[in-house]
Amino acid sequence: MATIDRQTTTLALAHALSAAERGLPVFPLSATKLPALRSPHHGERSPVHCRGECGLPGHGVHDATTDPAAVRALFAAAPRATGYGIACGRAPHRLIGVDLDVDTAHGNDSVGALRQLALQHLFTIPPTVTVLTPSGGRHLWLTGPADATVPNSAGRLAPGIDIRGSGGYLVGPGSVTAHGRYRLAPGTAHLTPAPCPRALLRLLTPPPRPATNAGGAGTGTGTGTSTGASQAPGRRGEGLIQFVLAAHEGQRNTRLFWAACRAYEHGFGDALADALTDAAVRTGLTEREARATIASAERLTRGRDS
Repeated sequence: MATIDRQTTTLALAHALSAAERGLPVFPLSATKLPALRSPHHGERSPVHCRGECGLPGHGVHDATTDPAAVRALFAAAPRATGYGIACGRAPHRLIGVDLDVDTAHGNDSVGALRQLALQHLFTIPPTVTVLTPSGGRHLWLTGPADATVPNSAGRLAPGIDIRGSGGYLVGPGSVTAHGRYRLAPGTAHLTPAPCPRALLRLLTPPPRPATNAGGAGTGTGTGTSTGASQAPGRRGEGLIQFVLAAHEGQRNTRLFWAACRAYEHGFGDALADALTDAAVRTGLTEREARATIASAERLTRGRDS
């Protein structure tokens, strides 16, 4: 077993070095898909906020590097590593991972959900690097622009769709875990990560918080909000209305869908539906389009809770 372990670690290092050569920051993983190096701050009194500033290895994704010598040093310190992680959100690729899980027990169809989102928001996923997971899922590799920070999320877009962004990582192809090997999907090994479609990027990046004024500005009749907005359940609902009203052409549907999802997630979607529809109509959508988008958001969010 020791010989097999050494061979597996050697192969993981080789795959990691190959990824580092392509500009992908890497670090060693154990068979559990967790960082293979123990934190140097283990046993210290909490909270410890070091992200590698101490200069010692063992800070998980913050250890990730493209320097071959540093990669070898990390694996030398992790003799039981069986795979490697790729840090997302880091230059030059600023990788975004779309993790499509398989959950037949709960009837989740993540591929179908992504297809529905693509139809709803008028984008297509371009040919890109795709990694097949031992469970039957897949990771799609996309790249993001320098001015966008994509957060990590689990199931926010749809059931079974997790996003790996800034501060997150993907298990690299060639890694071996307790459940099997990660491998490149046939026909994608020659590809480079494709740019994330802008419509999808808007769904992945959190919108700017609506401006507030402690003196109460914006609550009078000159705000430009609709009659429905005044019936919104509290400031949170008013903020969602304002978010929809601020939409420009090309982002009206996306903003409405995002706002409706947030409203249903927090339990006041039905109460806010008319006001959201009114706001969307004022931006140029038809009532039918607005109602259909809100209904889609309702189905999506309630599906997550089932």
